[in-house]
Amino acid sequence: MNSVNLADAKAHLSELVAQAQSGESVCITRRGKPVARLSAADIPRRPIILSDLRAVTDAMPRQDQPAGDFIRRLRDESRY
Repeated sequence: MNSVNLADAKAHLSELVAQAQSGESVCITRRGKPVARLSAADIPRRPIILSDLRAVTDAMPRQDQPAGDFIRRLRDESRY
């Protein structure tokens, strides 16, 4: 766990938040004693409802040609 004093925490808060977001805990100290801990929030993930996903993908039109050919045609027909 990374330890940082309160003055440095104020000066570098966004960097400390990025560290916490990546999973590393940060201990904030005042006069050498720990007063707070910064860590990532546990955000619950919503489950994927497969029937809703299937309804969305079924409503999408089918492509007539492979994706690679489509992109190649777009690239070749465009003028840079």
